[in-house]
Amino acid sequence: MPTALITGGTTGIGRATAALLHTRGYQVAVTGQNSESLARARLELPDDVLVIRSDARVLSDTDALMTRVSERFGSLDLLFLNAGVFRPAPVADVTEESFDKHVDVNFKGQYFTLQQALPLMNDGGSIVLTVGIATHRGSPGATVGAATRGALMAMLPSLALELAPRRIRVNTVSPGATETPLLDKLGIPQSGRDAMRTKIPFERFGTSQEVAEVVAFLASDAAGYVTGQDVAVAGGYGLGA
Repeated sequence: MPTALITGGTTGIGRATAALLHTRGYQVAVTGQNSESLARARLELPDDVLVIRSDARVLSDTDALMTRVSERFGSLDLLFLNAGVFRPAPVADVTEESFDKHVDVNFKGQYFTLQQALPLMNDGGSIVLTVGIATHRGSPGATVGAATRGALMAMLPSLALELAPRRIRVNTVSPGATETPLLDKLGIPQSGRDAMRTKIPFERFGTSQEVAEVVAFLASDAAGYVTGQDVAVAGGYGLGA
């Protein structure tokens, strides 16, 4: 039975991916740190999905996470690094605290989670990282979020080459505007959402399920010859002049 660890897996894209992979026969573990999201995930995901509180910023949490995953699964076939934070703000308003949190969660946390997970990864496995369309297309207020997610993109070619001898494939997904709890947290008014839709050729936001399907593909044998690539799941956003 294949195994998967999904960071940031208690809401949105991560939780949709956990549910999808479970239906396809995976043993799944997800992480989160919000107590309400953790409780909801334990209630709504299948009983055998392992829901673990883990803060990507705290390396001791990561060590404990890998111990639990190792004890439960023994090894991993998929590592989906999806945990992240996004607090948009103009450059002039970015605080050092906000800057450091973006770096610690979006880059440092994911990097060391990857490092600690590698000994558990089976040869021929798959690693998928969530990056986001803002690393490709500009968005006012997204400088820190895009830069820290973009750091993952920058290391993608080197990481894919480094892990190729083990046949571990490494790819990224770049969701565009997606209907997740994050949209509500950002407080984007209806007029703002309507304006965003006008820039998307499909004239709608994506769904967590649609992104989850791409992650599941990248994890599968069907993507056995795909590595070092980014897949935009954004309804064609940014194609027009």
